[in-house]
Amino acid sequence: MRIATWNVNSIVPRLPRVLDWLEKTAPDVLCLQELKTTTEKFPLAEVEALGYEVAAYGLSRWNGVGIVSRVGLSDVVRGLPGEPQFDGASEARAIGATCGGVRVWSVYVPNGREPDNPHYAYKLEWLSSLHSLVASEVSSGPFAVLGDFNVAPTDADVWDIALFAESTHVTKPERDALARLRDLGLSDVFPRPLKYDHPFTYWDYRAGNFPNNKGMRIDLVYGNDAFTSAVTDSYVDREARKGKGPSDHAPIVVDLTL
Repeated sequence: MRIATWNVNSIVPRLPRVLDWLEKTAPDVLCLQELKTTTEKFPLAEVEALGYEVAAYGLSRWNGVGIVSRVGLSDVVRGLPGEPQFDGASEARAIGATCGGVRVWSVYVPNGREPDNPHYAYKLEWLSSLHSLVASEVSSGPFAVLGDFNVAPTDADVWDIALFAESTHVTKPERDALARLRDLGLSDVFPRPLKYDHPFTYWDYRAGNFPNNKGMRIDLVYGNDAFTSAVTDSYVDREARKGKGPSDHAPIVVDLTL
């Protein structure tokens, strides 16, 4: 089985690239983040034409997550039980489904903006809700949480840690939240970088950041023992970050034998 995750940074303008990538890479399951469209406006027919079922969750022109699968799609849950709101509104940041016997969650963790911003407190509250969800499902068989966590787990996961002092993505509370997820029985499925010595997954659009590998590893795959013990390969597909009009994130591809 091949499972992938990709923050596409807006599914509608990125759709030709996503469809081409689905045909070339042929994942059985693809978790999507940052759809930037509503559930009703997700390009369902185009993806289904490639033989995939789709579960999408979008509430506005921001956020948005989805799961596409060609190995079954059942027990779909949109949102986290008890998740917080921001500015009095719910956001579409998590969707779960069972695909080919594997329970997967596609997550788009809030950015946090700056540590003194209300969005940062929201981020930590949201991660606490994710912890509760994982605790309730982690022992249910092969299980993984995939997506844009907006947290770099270690200093090595940013291209220059000195530039990130006092910034979100690397603060102790955020990293502690990831550690608490791992304490539930999850492990970080660390991907091969294919190029350079570290597998970054995100590069800002500013000129030179991608070719100079000024990136971050904030897209993660966290799986339980039943999932990680079946992993045969994992890599960051840098090719999908190249060319005209790419997302600022690259997909992570995980191969398993189940």
